[in-house]
Amino acid sequence: MPSDQIKAIIFDIGGVVLRSPFIGIATYERELGLPENYLNSSIVERGSQGAWQKFERGEIPLFEFYESFGRELSDTTNGNLWYSRYCKRKGLEVPPLPKTLNVNGRELFGMMMRGSNTYDPHILQAIHRIRATGRYKIIALTNNFAKADVPPEEAKFLGWADGATPNHLRTLFDDFCDSSTLKMRKPEPGFYLLACERNGIQPGQAVFLDDIGMNLKAAKALGMHTIHVAIGQTLAAVKILESKLGIDLTSTEPTATSKL
Repeated sequence: MPSDQIKAIIFDIGGVVLRSPFIGIATYERELGLPENYLNSSIVERGSQGAWQKFERGEIPLFEFYESFGRELSDTTNGNLWYSRYCKRKGLEVPPLPKTLNVNGRELFGMMMRGSNTYDPHILQAIHRIRATGRYKIIALTNNFAKADVPPEEAKFLGWADGATPNHLRTLFDDFCDSSTLKMRKPEPGFYLLACERNGIQPGQAVFLDDIGMNLKAAKALGMHTIHVAIGQTLAAVKILESKLGIDLTSTEPTATSKL
């Protein structure tokens, strides 16, 4: 792919620019003695009308989200069925599954948010170097919570002293497409297309980096060039981006990660 065809780099936030919130979910699963990805499976399988998905679209307030999130994830009838299907898809033996479960939505979300407010040094360095070339638009496309009305004490609990999307994060980008503000989320095709429309590009002129397979699949179907950012593999993803753009993004090791 000739680099002169690329006009924009589109970044996911959590799991790409910032540490993955999935790490917090994994920690909570271990604390409850749940098998790996049990809660993740339930979040995904709830579909577009799940509490998580509604909150990302800005459709429900924070405290209502906490209650619904915990209630949905405590549903072992569906949770066990969905996790069994997950294991079958992955070719895994189904482990012992919980008969009952009491997920505290606030505690889980807090663990996810407090654990994901650190910049990834490789991605941050790449953004600065791409910016320095002056050749590309740098766009954020994120399922996020900018619209959420959060009392000060609750913001402190969540690690959001400067808000869910602080200014120093937003200013890294030419455009910040937030699901809660725009009322749509990945992997809805319209969300990607709106980001392109807002920035005067076609999907085929963008490289999109995300940590979630279904989000990448939707982007690729629209014609975007995609890069999977696996947990702990951001440097490898940046090297792929480097090869696509033909510019040096990795030659000097970045400094230690910084907190939001």
